[in-house]
Amino acid sequence: MKKDKAESLVFEIKDKSELMVDLAYSSLIYDNRIIAEEVYDLENLIDELYQDLQRETLEEVKNRKLLVDDALTLMKLAQAGEQIADAAQEIADVVLRDVELHPVLKDSIRESDIVFTRVQVDEKSILCGKTLGELKLASETGMMVIAMRHGNRWLYGPTGKTRIDPGDVLFARGPEDGEKHLIELARGETREI
Repeated sequence: MKKDKAESLVFEIKDKSELMVDLAYSSLIYDNRIIAEEVYDLENLIDELYQDLQRETLEEVKNRKLLVDDALTLMKLAQAGEQIADAAQEIADVVLRDVELHPVLKDSIRESDIVFTRVQVDEKSILCGKTLGELKLASETGMMVIAMRHGNRWLYGPTGKTRIDPGDVLFARGPEDGEKHLIELARGETREI
């Protein structure tokens, strides 16, 4: 294993744990069991990635291809991401156990500078048939699409090449004014990005 592979595993753990936090809060806000279950699935994936990183990193130290200090740094970074994933799973667990979220907590989540939104793309929307890269939603609206559902298929961390089709459900985060604009775009109420 090259150090580059270990670093890429650390980045994958970091990216997926960040996504899990967003999805966990979305599951709370929308009381959505499907999203909460996805958080659980991602946590299991992160556990596997973390174990792979530990095994491979230790093997490289044994074979003298990686310095002990570098290996410790990589494992500590990965452990932090794994702990974030565990915390996200605990948040999602509130939804899966059907615990009623206290209204004050729900309001405090909503009062954050960053909002999470879920919107279904209407067939008359200008978003249809275009990629996220073409639309530049993040730079134009401030809303970053963090996940999408196309039928029963989920896509986490969509890229600029990801195409939006009618009926797709977008999960996005960003400023409140951006949320309103994204909803209007997805519903076909406005055609100007």
